Amino acid sequence: MTGDVLGQSVEPLLAAMSLPDKIGQLITHLVYGASADEPDDRNTDLFGVATPAEVVAKYRLGGVIYFAWAGNTADPQQIGRLSNGLQQAAGRAGLPGLIIGTDQETGRVARMGPPATQFPGAMALAATHDAGAVRVAYRITGAELAAVGVNTCFAPVADVNIDQANPVIGIRSFSSEPDVVAEYVRAAIAGLQRDAGPELGSPSPGDSEARVGSGLAAAAKHFPGHGDTSTDSHHALPTVTHSAADWEAVDALPFAEAVRAGVEMIMTGHLAFPAIDPSGDPATLSSPILTGLLRDRLGYTGVIITDSLRMQGVRELHDDGEIAVRAIEAGVDILLEPADPDAAVAAITDALASGRLTEQRIDASVRRILQLKQRRGLLRPVATSPNRIAAVVGSDDHQREARAITAASITLIRDDGDLIPLRRAPVCLLGADEAAVHRVAAGLQTAGLEVSGLVTGPRPDRDMINAARACAHPAAQTVIITSAAWLSRWQRTMVRAVREVTGRVVLVAITDPYDAGLVTAGGTMLLSYSATPIALDAVVDVLLGTSRPVGRLPVTVGENRDHPLFPYRAGIVRG
Repeated sequence: MTGDVLGQSVEPLLAAMSLPDKIGQLITHLVYGASADEPDDRNTDLFGVATPAEVVAKYRLGGVIYFAWAGNTADPQQIGRLSNGLQQAAGRAGLPGLIIGTDQETGRVARMGPPATQFPGAMALAATHDAGAVRVAYRITGAELAAVGVNTCFAPVADVNIDQANPVIGIRSFSSEPDVVAEYVRAAIAGLQRDAGPELGSPSPGDSEARVGSGLAAAAKHFPGHGDTSTDSHHALPTVTHSAADWEAVDALPFAEAVRAGVEMIMTGHLAFPAIDPSGDPATLSSPILTGLLRDRLGYTGVIITDSLRMQGVRELHDDGEIAVRAIEAGVDILLEPADPDAAVAAITDALASGRLTEQRIDASVRRILQLKQRRGLLRPVATSPNRIAAVVGSDDHQREARAITAASITLIRDDGDLIPLRRAPVCLLGADEAAVHRVAAGLQTAGLEVSGLVTGPRPDRDMINAARACAHPAAQTVIITSAAWLSRWQRTMVRAVREVTGRVVLVAITDPYDAGLVTAGGTMLLSYSATPIALDAVVDVLLGTSRPVGRLPVTVGENRDHPLFPYRAGIVRG
């Protein structure tokens, strides 16, 4: 991207657009299928046209979002072909290049699987207590997305996970500490926006060119903050009970830091915030929140994108057409996945005809979108190459970095009996998660240990608990893999039962670090914050003693923050 291109005004392009073209720029939608030109009945059902390319042309789309379940991300070469085909479709329709995005947060929310490099999630990355490692993880993630033609990553999560029972954020958040989330959000944005792309080594943090470069567009989410909610907005509308002062003290800091870092997009959360907007509308439809807090209070001038408009949290109070109009009135620029795209387009068109919306308001959003595309080299459709995909995605260097960063996240929260590393003796391996049990068992067996494995499931019944006791009693040592056991009385009952027959029990919490509550009175526990294969392999290395645990808690464990079960930064570091 040359300085001359960056200096050009988008006004001539905006002026040449028809009203349907402008409305189309406001919509980023999913498409079904692995190829731009292959029919898929699901497209016909939702859009009335058969192929992804026809969807782009019909709605004059400004962007597309990829999902594995939509058939978009089978393998890197296929993704690259799909990206190229969609960009070509935009070019044939006389449109600017497409925003092509996906949720590659790292960890459990990652749409592009192996052979792409897989990192553990945000909370695991934060357990390294190394902003440089966070930046590298997102640089590599961004570079591999860019190689397959994806130019936007709907990450990082900027929510502060205050509520341990949060059903939708949890380990997707970096931390329960606002300043920590803010620091790592900035690092993630730097990795995605300035480091990822065809030319690595772009400007360093703080440079005035922060929003100009070959990297991806990042999207900090979910404004105004989804970390202190006990409802999943996919299924219902959560309510944030914070006061305005609470929001300033907890939720605002990561988003303010994202704004200072030059984040290209901020994604809304479908959550009510009565202290700021007593109307009951979700933030996605709230002018006091999006315009009052985000635009005016935080000074954000970039693109505001909704979370998926297919989610129930935004659909409880209004129909799909009304949702689209209210979102634009509130200050939204991009409507992500309108549940009924025809209704959304018709409602926006009707609102313009009636004067409820003005073309000047539409132009303001389209201008911001075109300026983003200009900064990211997307005013014209762009293509990727098979050679680039092969050279970048899952490269040996990337995999090596991922292993090192993941190893630095494994946290030994307690080890009263010096059970880590394991002895070179038989192991009883129990666990709620089948894939995790098999992965850990294979790793231990490869190292020469005799392993008796038993998949207990997340809700072991009496017979399964008796089988677990029978496995553990004669074994020299027992490893129990837990998964959100602090929320599962069945798993907790099994842990107690096994401890009754043997004192040599190592617990491995592969998701929530809040399982650490199982060892407040004593015991041994490792935390991986992630069940990805690379995280499980790092656990095996610590169990075997080939790697030493150096991670520390990135959250406070325990609902009483003044007297927590384990404080922030707790951990036994054996370097």
